[in-house]
Amino acid sequence: MALRNLAPNSSYWYTGEVCLKFPPKTVSPGLPALLLDKRRKSDFMDYSAPRLQLQTFLFYVLTQATHILLKNLGLPLLVSQILAGLILRLPNFGDYRYLFIRNSDDSILVLGAMGGFGYLFFLFLSGVKMDVSLTFKSGRKAAYIGFLTVLVPLLACLITNKVFHPEDNFFNTNKFFLAVSYAGTSFPVIHNILSELKILNSELGRLGLSAALIGDMVTLVLTICSLWMKAQGEVGTKRVLQDVGWAILFLVIVVFVLRPGIKWMVKHIPETSQKKDICFYLVILAFMLSPRITKQFHLHAKFGSFILGLVVPDGPPLGSTLVEKLDPIISGFFLPIFATTCGIRVDPDSFKKDSKFRINQSIGAVVTVVVKFGVSLVLAMFCKMPMRDSLALAFVMISKGIVEIGYYSSMFDSMVISKPHYAFLIYMSTLIAIIVPILVKWLYDPSRKYLCFQKRTIMNSKPNQELRVLGCVHVPGNVNSIINLLNVCCPTRQSSLALDVLHLVKLSGRATPLFIAHQKQELTTSGDFYSENVVIAFKQFKRHNAEVVSLNVFTAVSPSNLMYEDICNLAIEHSTCFILLPFHRRWYIDGSIESEDQTTRSLNCNILEMAPCSVGILVEGRRKVSFSAFRDPPSSQSYSSYNIAVIFMGGKDDREALALAKRISQDESVSLTVIHLKAKNNIGTILAENDRAFDDEMLSGIKGSIRYLEEQVSDGPETSNFLRSIVKDYQLFIVGRRYKCEDPQTSGLGHWCEFEEIGIIGDLLSSPDFIGNYSVLVVQQQHQRNS
Repeated sequence: MALRNLAPNSSYWYTGEVCLKFPPKTVSPGLPALLLDKRRKSDFMDYSAPRLQLQTFLFYVLTQATHILLKNLGLPLLVSQILAGLILRLPNFGDYRYLFIRNSDDSILVLGAMGGFGYLFFLFLSGVKMDVSLTFKSGRKAAYIGFLTVLVPLLACLITNKVFHPEDNFFNTNKFFLAVSYAGTSFPVIHNILSELKILNSELGRLGLSAALIGDMVTLVLTICSLWMKAQGEVGTKRVLQDVGWAILFLVIVVFVLRPGIKWMVKHIPETSQKKDICFYLVILAFMLSPRITKQFHLHAKFGSFILGLVVPDGPPLGSTLVEKLDPIISGFFLPIFATTCGIRVDPDSFKKDSKFRINQSIGAVVTVVVKFGVSLVLAMFCKMPMRDSLALAFVMISKGIVEIGYYSSMFDSMVISKPHYAFLIYMSTLIAIIVPILVKWLYDPSRKYLCFQKRTIMNSKPNQELRVLGCVHVPGNVNSIINLLNVCCPTRQSSLALDVLHLVKLSGRATPLFIAHQKQELTTSGDFYSENVVIAFKQFKRHNAEVVSLNVFTAVSPSNLMYEDICNLAIEHSTCFILLPFHRRWYIDGSIESEDQTTRSLNCNILEMAPCSVGILVEGRRKVSFSAFRDPPSSQSYSSYNIAVIFMGGKDDREALALAKRISQDESVSLTVIHLKAKNNIGTILAENDRAFDDEMLSGIKGSIRYLEEQVSDGPETSNFLRSIVKDYQLFIVGRRYKCEDPQTSGLGHWCEFEEIGIIGDLLSSPDFIGNYSVLVVQQQHQRNS
């Protein structure tokens, strides 16, 4: 029968002959029924449903087996998926009749339909994650890179085509269409590689994302224009002008009707209401109808899905809901089928019937990639980026991935490119996908900027010098804890406090990380949604301490595993000497666990390892210890004494804890006690001589002015018993982390330490076995890391 298939622009068609079997065999009657069928007219794998299940299982097994071998090289999963498809082209796989992969058009059609559906859904979700408004806020550097890395390679490809075909028009429609596909930039692909390399929040990552966003928009416009140019030679100028008018009408409806309507619906439906699901299902329904709708407006289905995704507001509540519910099945099931099917369709034998046109186009594609790399490198160096960073950015900008592979597959389906041409483009894209992550990982190490050779510690801050603190907030309960502790630090005119507050929000439903500086009045709608209460609380704290506290509040919306980048970057920029982190576990009054967040724990561990200054982890007590007295201005005389103890055993972390305690002791309402735990007869102490000297010097400076106690202990259990006897006498304990420090005072306790990030003593004081209304602040002095 004759079947009309879509050309690259859905307004235009070509006709071909396809053989279909009726009635189609979909669901088998079951293996037992087939085995009992004496006539054996049907085979189990003649039915599309069980065949598809077997194929999907085979895809998964081959992909995972390949990825296990390649993941240590840093290669993305996409490479393993394509290689799995290429493996299935081998004779030992493809000719096996039960697989029905190589020689069955029906099989490829079913797989292609499923993969194509997943690809359209992927484009839709990619649009949902993108914030087009950021194209106008990206800055000149990103704009230059975004525009020129598309336009200059496009021009180079056209010049190459002119050299090989001097008789052709410079803007030959077919060649211009192909040149755009070679030179284009894909935001989802670059976002994916930056995420996998864990540099999304880095300086390079942010620049690459901004440039990719602009480049993607330029590529989208050029692709639509190239399709119109191609169609102009096929159906005439009048028809193309009509299509342009329909496309403009579609954009007007999308921008001025559909997007405002979705925003209104999201705003007026309460988040806790069951009606909020209406938005979700309406958007899914719109996606399902988008191919038919965009066809009426003479646009390709993939453009309709992508533009519809751009219409949906990114981030919570709607954008994040769509991504969280749909992304796992799309990325985990449909896209792998699509990528592997694209690999299966590659025919290496097709190169035997090669053509001059394909060879010339392949050379043009290679020239385009080389020129794109060169332009990116030159622009990065012009922006005074280091050579290694410039090379890394250049490799990122030439990345190829699932978007390009899908584009080439669409052109192959529409007979725009031949089998050998398609095979070459898939091979080239796979090779680039292999090379880029390896080289970028080797060239760019964002942790280099954390190498800080200045001493940014509390010890090295003079008593009358401004104390620069960075407080991190995850949940509302962290706000009061930090404010209460800072009030205890007693900021005065002689010893003021420069406070930076960073509200950390998990990136969800959007692709681009956000960093909002509220003091610069950059509080956008998204910023209000994320951090309004945090900003209000800390502004009130500043008003109570107007003359002694300076305040900057920020919001960082980023992936949980990369939040340490935002914290460390802010600490470096503001010369912070102390980062204050909340502990990942919180307790109820009765000692049961209220909440526990392992991502927060991982973040704390990363900060302890990477921080360019000293770090403190605040472990809240089993009840919300009320420092309400300290919420008044420092001049108030209404509050009573507050007991704080420093557990000192020696070492740089304990000295840093003692330095912080000395600042706190300036407040007359604070009763500070330094408890020096010493090993009996100094047996087994392993402190170096210079550490002993520093400890003695530090202690000699407080004796006489601060209450000082010495306690002789012989081992860990004795230390535990002593601490258990005093926990009811204090509201706050300040201890050093003393990571991997073995002493007689803690011998035998290390094996029972549950949380290494707060050290043995901190873990002991946080144990449920210790009953008391107190909090613990664990301090780690800045690590001097070597380059």
